[in-house]
Amino acid sequence: MKKFETIKQHKEFTDIINNCKYVKNKYYVIYYRKSNYNFSRFGIAISKKLGKAYLRNYYKRITRNIIDINKNLFKNNKDYIIMIKGACLESNYKDLLSNFENLLKELNNEEKI
Repeated sequence: MKKFETIKQHKEFTDIINNCKYVKNKYYVIYYRKSNYNFSRFGIAISKKLGKAYLRNYYKRITRNIIDINKNLFKNNKDYIIMIKGACLESNYKDLLSNFENLLKELNNEEKI
């Protein structure tokens, strides 16, 4: 994920989370909205309740890697906030990857309707 593709401002995070559509499963919640940019932008959030900083950063790195692998499943002109849930702590990379891909397929099906 490139630097210009990230959402970092708190105002944008809260606006997307409070006012936009979402899809969720056991491991992730993905909020999304239409954007003014010609590319997708991403934000990753994880609660401090889930562990120390090194553990939260580890799961954010995994999620960034999964996003990079599945860039073709994301639509352009959209902003995405990916929230990591506590169930991620009990699973392995393969489960996270397959669940994230299934969630993206569900998201794309929902957008077509």
